[in-house]
Amino acid sequence: MKPLPFLFLLALLPVAGCSKSQPANPPSPATLPPARVTLVRVAASETAALAEITGTVRPAQRATLAARVMGAISEELVSLGQPVRTGDLLLKISAVEITARVAQAQAQLNVAVRDLARERDLLRVGASTADMVRGLEDRFTMTAAMVREAETMLGYTELRAPFDGVVARKFVQAGDLASPGQPLLELEGAGDFQIEVGIPDSLSGNLQLGVSLLAEEPAANATFQARLIELSSAADAVARTVTAKFAVPADAPVRSGQFVRVHVPAGRITALLVPISAVTTVGQMERIFIAENNRAMLRIVKTGAAHNGLVEILSGLSAGESVVVQPPANLREGQPLEVQP
Repeated sequence: MKPLPFLFLLALLPVAGCSKSQPANPPSPATLPPARVTLVRVAASETAALAEITGTVRPAQRATLAARVMGAISEELVSLGQPVRTGDLLLKISAVEITARVAQAQAQLNVAVRDLARERDLLRVGASTADMVRGLEDRFTMTAAMVREAETMLGYTELRAPFDGVVARKFVQAGDLASPGQPLLELEGAGDFQIEVGIPDSLSGNLQLGVSLLAEEPAANATFQARLIELSSAADAVARTVTAKFAVPADAPVRSGQFVRVHVPAGRITALLVPISAVTTVGQMERIFIAENNRAMLRIVKTGAAHNGLVEILSGLSAGESVVVQPPANLREGQPLEVQP
């Protein structure tokens, strides 16, 4: 028997390929079993309008330490970010002339003490006068004050921490020349934080000391309640804002320098509110399932501010429609619905 031609074998391959079973088409949503859901009817309601105001996290305790005397920085004993305790020595300033002044004042005080003691002894035996003794007493008081002044100036050559905290900024290095009033170090307290916010003048009238407002920290995707502790009585003439300070809870995930958003009351508006659990996200798309003729219909929406478990719907939804609360993960558009009471 002769072998089959090669071209004939190639012709048979498509036939064999066509004999394989084709995958079944996925079932249409209409044929899926009904999904058990809970519905909420949407209604327009009056609610508080909130404005998001950006603020900055600051430590409640902070200080910029400056030089009080002129001299070269002889020792720098701390590094950036180092924690310090109250009274810790941070840096030293070399001021030889102040040390010499202390020695000079102490020498003058020693002379005044000896002269005063001698004249008092002479006064007791009638060899001196009371006016001479009073004059030496005045000189003793003056030289003692000179010693205290010189020792105080000498103390200014050592910069110490005024409170517990961390070194936030350094403005000088060892060897630099320091002059009176020049900033040397900046310390931040290791305790509580505050939020500093510029509230628009038009909104400041809605605030009272002690009120707690919602604050949002975008980096950690966290929210917390911040309490208003300070509110300026004067507005900035250029920015038209009023400075406000909010206390941050101890467990809030914030650090110095971060920006946060504070939700400030801005009157009342009429809005469509739905439970937050009714909104699902796919990437950056927000969507809601509504019930229409007992079937699930998908709507793309845009949300606004959220408060008390509800979120404002800015577009994509109308009053009177029924939304699905906590839609099942496998719910599909057009799928029948079984409404639970």
